Amino acid sequence: MNTTPFTPLSFPGKKNSGDSVVNGVDLSVNFAGIKAPNPFWLASAPPTDKAYNVVRAYEAGWGGVVWKTLGEEPPAVNVSSRYSAHYGKNREVIGFNNIELITDRSLAINLQEITQVKKDWPDRALIVSIMVPCNEEAWAYILPLVEATGADGIELNLGCPHGMPERGMGAAVGQNPDLIEKVTYWCKKHYSKPVIVKLTPNITDIRVGAQAALRGGADAVSLINTINSITSIDLDNMVAKPTVGHQSTHGGYCGSAVKPIAMNMVAEIARDPATPTLPISGIGGISTWRDAAEFIALGSGSVQVCTAAMLNGFRIVEEMKDGLSRWMAEKDYNSIEAFSRKAIPQTTDWKHLDINFKTIAKIDQDLCIECGRCYIACEDTSHQSIAKLTEQDGARRYEVIEEECVGCNLCQITCPVENCITMVPQETGQPFLAWDNDPRNPFRVAS
Repeated sequence: MNTTPFTPLSFPGKKNSGDSVVNGVDLSVNFAGIKAPNPFWLASAPPTDKAYNVVRAYEAGWGGVVWKTLGEEPPAVNVSSRYSAHYGKNREVIGFNNIELITDRSLAINLQEITQVKKDWPDRALIVSIMVPCNEEAWAYILPLVEATGADGIELNLGCPHGMPERGMGAAVGQNPDLIEKVTYWCKKHYSKPVIVKLTPNITDIRVGAQAALRGGADAVSLINTINSITSIDLDNMVAKPTVGHQSTHGGYCGSAVKPIAMNMVAEIARDPATPTLPISGIGGISTWRDAAEFIALGSGSVQVCTAAMLNGFRIVEEMKDGLSRWMAEKDYNSIEAFSRKAIPQTTDWKHLDINFKTIAKIDQDLCIECGRCYIACEDTSHQSIAKLTEQDGARRYEVIEEECVGCNLCQITCPVENCITMVPQETGQPFLAWDNDPRNPFRVAS
């Protein structure tokens, strides 16, 4: 390790943007013993690679940061180029792909900067992400060095899907429950502060990884890490993007496109009887205060953001804090804990849903712009339950055929006008009936 004498870093113009009370609402969190003025943290990634970035994030008002993953010496070597994207209309970035590895800066420099930043910003959460070879000696060496920085905790990067698994690290560990448990145990043995295990989504059942982390003594888990992906192909040169010379490789997919996958995995852990109280830091496509609120409602005690910050800059946290606090005040939630896991009791397996529940679509004719998208979608691909009518003046009119409507929501989803199509629950006169007990179920459980 480099033993060059430490030179204190200077951060002029430091601002105090860390007030926990916003719009009269307390946004502070105590996540697995780690305190922060708000639940918005930057995830371990390029935005948290060095002190300069982290300080800018704190000045903008982020409640915490997970420092980009540290490794053993010599540092990792990265390639160029590193990013690609999956675009929607008007070049909106729907998904983001990267093939960057862990930090390519020396361990000594990272440790020095972490020490100084934590000293200068004691009220903010500072977590250090770590990935070293899967042997106890490697972890036993690096953990005391990290603990000496004064950082609040560590996050074990057991999910990186590219570059590092070939070396027996990252997802190669995160896809093996025995190794998850073993590495977590080593960390709890050689480190005295909170240990967060970052889980890979590139696995069949996310609950298995969470259970293994808990057995190893984890204080919390964070998820999801990025998903294996190829975002696009350059059809002129027949190579995927990002292109390195004349080649490419799969990378880690993130951004708004992965949010539904991430929320499901968070919910699976939160409602698992084996991990009902395990703290969860939610990651995956969080771009707005509403995204954060949804993750918290499904069990997250803090949320981590990366892609949205990379695309829009650090100041997006201002809107996140403002929006979340206003919504909490409106709903009379006086703390993050007040609505954390609130959606879990209503999240269940398909077999427990009410077979007798019925809802049908209703079209508001005053809002309808007569585009016909609902009709085409239903007629071509669904249940032919929307009638196309022509008025005397030639105007088109679309009406739901109620007896044919199964309440699938497709028309509502395709409609470009908000609230033009609503789903209206119907009174069926039938009692609640889950598939477990439905007479049509050949494997039903006897009442």
